[in-house]
Formats: sequence, C-alpha cells, structure tokens
Amino acid sequence: MRGNSYAVILAGGSGSRLWPLSRTLRPKQLLPLNGDQTLLQQTASRVLNHVDAGRLLTVTHQDHKFEVKGQLAELDAALPASVLAEPCARNTLPAIAWAVWEIFKQDPDALIGVFPSDHAISDEHSFLSAWRSAELAAKQGYLVLLGITPTEPATGYGYIHPGASLNLDGAANRVLNVSRFVEKPDFDNAKRFVADGYLWNSGMFVFRAGDFMRMLAQHQPAIHQAITAMSGASDVKACYGDLPNLSIDYGLAEKAGKVAVVPVAMGWNDLGSWESIYLHRGKDEAGNMTQGDVLTLDTQNSLLWTSHGLLATLGLNNIAVIQTADATLVCDRSRSEDIRQIVAEVQKNHPHLTETHLTVHRPWGVYTILEEGPNFKIKCIVVNPGAKLSMQMHKHRSEHWVVVSGIAKITNGTQEIQLEPNQSTYIPKTHRHRLENPGSFPLQIIEVQCGDYVGEDDIVRFDDTYDRALSQ
Repeated sequence: MRGNSYAVILAGGSGSRLWPLSRTLRPKQLLPLNGDQTLLQQTASRVLNHVDAGRLLTVTHQDHKFEVKGQLAELDAALPASVLAEPCARNTLPAIAWAVWEIFKQDPDALIGVFPSDHAISDEHSFLSAWRSAELAAKQGYLVLLGITPTEPATGYGYIHPGASLNLDGAANRVLNVSRFVEKPDFDNAKRFVADGYLWNSGMFVFRAGDFMRMLAQHQPAIHQAITAMSGASDVKACYGDLPNLSIDYGLAEKAGKVAVVPVAMGWNDLGSWESIYLHRGKDEAGNMTQGDVLTLDTQNSLLWTSHGLLATLGLNNIAVIQTADATLVCDRSRSEDIRQIVAEVQKNHPHLTETHLTVHRPWGVYTILEEGPNFKIKCIVVNPGAKLSMQMHKHRSEHWVVVSGIAKITNGTQEIQLEPNQSTYIPKTHRHRLENPGSFPLQIIEVQCGDYVGEDDIVRFDDTYDRALSQ
C-alpha cells in the first residue's frame, strides 16, 4: 500500500459551454476531448499513480452512475465498487464531505486528494510532485490547494494570493500560506494579479480526513450533522436534497485558519470552453484544430470538430464549428465563453438537444435513434454480452424487434423465445417483455415503435438488474 493516501474524483457537472458535444446526460468528463480516453479515465489513470484502486472514490450524479462505473471498470475492475451517486447536484462541498466521511470511518488519518474529473494535465510528474508536497502540509493540519502558475491574464479562473513559505522539510515544491482568495477578475485586474505572483485556483485540494471533518463541524455544522447521520442509500436519498448548494471554496477554504497552496506548472487546462480546447490541442500549419472527418480550404485559425459525417469549410477565419448527428454550432472563436446563452435558447424549444444525444448509453449497452416521426420511432439497440434490459411494458406503443447480429433471449408476455439474426418478434402494447443477450458477443437489434406516444418515459418497469427505480 502507498502510505495512507486516498483520492476523491468529482465527476459531476454538465459542461454546458461545450454544447452540442457535451450534454446533460453525457457531460464533458465522460467524453474523449483530449485523446482516446475520456477526461474521467485520464483523471483516474493519473491518480492511480499515487493511490491504490481500493483507495479511490468517485462522486457523480445518479444519472451518470452506470456510465461512470463502466468507464472506470475499463481501467481497473475494483474502481466501480467505490462510486458514490448523488441523488441531486449540491455543488462540491456536500459531494466532498460525503466522500470524506466514508473514508474517515475507515481511516481518520487518511490523506485525501480531491480532483475534478474534467481537467487536462500534460506534465503528470509535476502534478504528482505537487500532490506529495501538499500531503506534507496536510500532515501539519493544513487545507492545501494546488495553485496553477498562470500562463496568461485569464478572466475565467479564481485567483489565490500566496503568502509566506511554510518551509516544510522534504517538500519538493514550495508550500505557501494563502493570503487571500480572489473571485474571477476583469482583464485589467487579471494582468495585475499575474504580475504580482498570484496563482490560478485549480479546484484541487489535499487534506487529512480528521482535519476536514473538524473544519466542517466548525464552519458548516448543518452539513456535518447531515453527512455523519447518513448510514445507507435511503438516508442519502432522504437528506441530500436538503443540503445547501455550496462550494468547498466558499464553505471551507475561505473560512479555515490553516490554508496553504502549492504553486505548480503542470500543463493544466480546465477544458471549460471550446476556446480552451483550441488552445490546448495541436494545430495544423494554418492554425486549425480539427477532430473527425474535416476538409478545409482557405480556412485559418479555426476549431473544426465533427463526430458525425464530413465537415467541410471554405474561406473561414477564427471560427468554431462543432457538428454532431442532431445539432451544429457555428460561432466566432472569441465568443465561445458565451455559448451558455445559446444553450438557454435551445433549452426553451428543443430541450432534448441539451439533455441527450441520438446515441444513448445505458447500463446494459447503447441505443441509437435512427428515425423518429409522428407515432413512430426506429432504434438500433446493442446489448452487451450477459446483459439484459428491465422487465417492462408500454402503455402507448407496440414494438417490432428484428435481430441483426448475436443471439436474443426474449420474454414476450408468457412466452420465452430465442432469436437468431434475421428473425423477429412483435411486442403488443401492455405486454410485459424483456430483452437479454445470453451470448459472448454484442447483440444488435432494430426496434420499430408504433403508437400514439413514443416517448422514453412510457416505461412501466417491474424488475431491473441495475437497481433502477421500479414503477409503483
């Protein structure tokens, strides 16, 4: 074991500034925005260089639980068991407090690092060195932040004003007292802060479990009381919604008496906007950052991203174009921070375009909506080996299933049948039914829905392998 080091990954948030790629049910931390792995997987891989898999907890929203577990399982089979799923979003302090309480019950002296799941870090050696130095300060009772050495006068980050050095023996990095925290500044103040040696607040924290719980009891007694009273899933569901929407910065860091910061330059980027992705990723000789099937003519200094089909541009400069299967964004690169305004307008008239993609991930596999119109919907459904959907029925639609590949085990009313490729079955309205893949390869079917309503909420669920809510 690696001492008493633990890690908590925060995998909440919606990433609305990265619309239309990032959406409510598949936010940016679950997307491969910085390589082949998703941002969550990259974060977990980094921290596993310092902690064992059994000492890593991940906090996410209930809606993302199964996708988070699936992505972590690709890295280490032990990771999904330590995923905590919030029934509702309550900002970083309640999420951290819940994870810390679970660790504290096992090891009050645990040294805990808390890391957002959606950041990019190119210099992992510097990251790990700063983490170890922060742990030395945490052993002295400090709440420690990793402060990023600024590369520009950015206005999108909070700033930390460092004070005197702590002079800790054995620390490879400087560890400084925190003089004060500063909110996101305007450009003139940002320039002054950079010149005066201020640091960016990365949102990464290191502390000892017992010290955190004492700080929580002192400065946020209501959260402390609620968190320490939780003893199971029913308690979490009952009390979590009453917790305040409060960040660890406001709730603890700005109130605690012993707060320190470790300055570090580690190639950090929070990938919070399309512009930050453009600046972080490599460009071609014309200054274009491209992803997917992109063709450019007389186009310069642009971000061009397609996840579906060919994207061709002609005569553009300083433009961002993001193309998905069902929505396309075109904007001036300098306006990418304002995309929330577009998302708010889309939410009014096309809310599904801010919530989910045409391809939807489920704990048993995925489905893709191929076509949809009045009174019908056509899906391609892929069921993972050994997985099965819930036992369910629909009040407003019937379904036709055609097996494309694999073997399907189907419950249809009182019948149980097995179908092979090019065989089909009909599920009448109100019939109980279930689809299962008993084979060792993915099962793919085409589903045709017909009825007066084909919404995804027309499901009466009777039994489910994945502990999703059953119908009353």
